[in-house]
Amino acid sequence: MNDRASHVERRLDRRIPLGCPAAIRLKTGETIHGECVEIGVGGMTLRAPYVPGQAEVLEVMVSVPGNGSVARPPLVTRLEVKRCHALGQGMYEIGGTTVRVVG
Repeated sequence: MNDRASHVERRLDRRIPLGCPAAIRLKTGETIHGECVEIGVGGMTLRAPYVPGQAEVLEVMVSVPGNGSVARPPLVTRLEVKRCHALGQGMYEIGGTTVRVVG
């Protein structure tokens, strides 16, 4: 969708490396499993086997980091897609802006 070189300069908020399981729930009800690579106040970066449309709004559930020793519900957000590019072997990196925190 977008050229990878220019997205970092447009960020206004710092992103924290994460590496937690994430799930994208599509409007069809299908769930795509992936990973939340980094997260910040304004958005996040995901890796998943899914190609979204530009400006598509995804419902994303990010699991709590760690080995499950802390029982917390997942972070659920609505994410507006800003960029997507292929990583190879059917995986894509999806970057977006948080539109709303659902839970």
